[in-house]
Amino acid sequence: MEIRRRSGVVGLITPLRIWLLAGITFLAVSGLVITVATRTVQADVRLPRPAATVPPSVPATSIVAPDSLTPQGTATTRHKSLIRGIASWYGGVFHGRQTANGETFDENAMTACHRTLPFGSLVRVVNVRNGRSVIVRITDRGELAEGRIIDLSRGAAEKLAMTNAGLAPVVLDVISRGAKPNEGKH
Repeated sequence: MEIRRRSGVVGLITPLRIWLLAGITFLAVSGLVITVATRTVQADVRLPRPAATVPPSVPATSIVAPDSLTPQGTATTRHKSLIRGIASWYGGVFHGRQTANGETFDENAMTACHRTLPFGSLVRVVNVRNGRSVIVRITDRGELAEGRIIDLSRGAAEKLAMTNAGLAPVVLDVISRGAKPNEGKH
């Protein structure tokens, strides 16, 4: 009895097909992993109504400011001037650009963007989640996303410990209003 070997071609094609299938599978899986790892995360945070998120621990009146910064009015008036809502922050590509009031934006400064408050207004911002607060100066205007009331510089957001989350429920207390656009001009 004589044992014959099979042709070398058949034995070579089968391992080649296995390696080719393994290589294509590896490329597909690695492409999927890279796509998932580098995908931009879109925050779709649904927070309760801002007024309902303020715990009783947040004071109704702000800290005592110097007389030159204290607005006129009683404690009741001050309580009504508190604004509740969602804050976000900006920095990065805006660093070094000109703000709406003409200053150069510094992402590390204690500044903010607000739709209506006059430039130069000082606002105390309290992060409702952790009780941290910071005083910022309004230097910029801009379109804020729906439901947001203030856009803080990166430096202010870091003080409030909200840079990782990107958004935070806050209480704004206007300490002093800046000059109106035509005020003081002749």
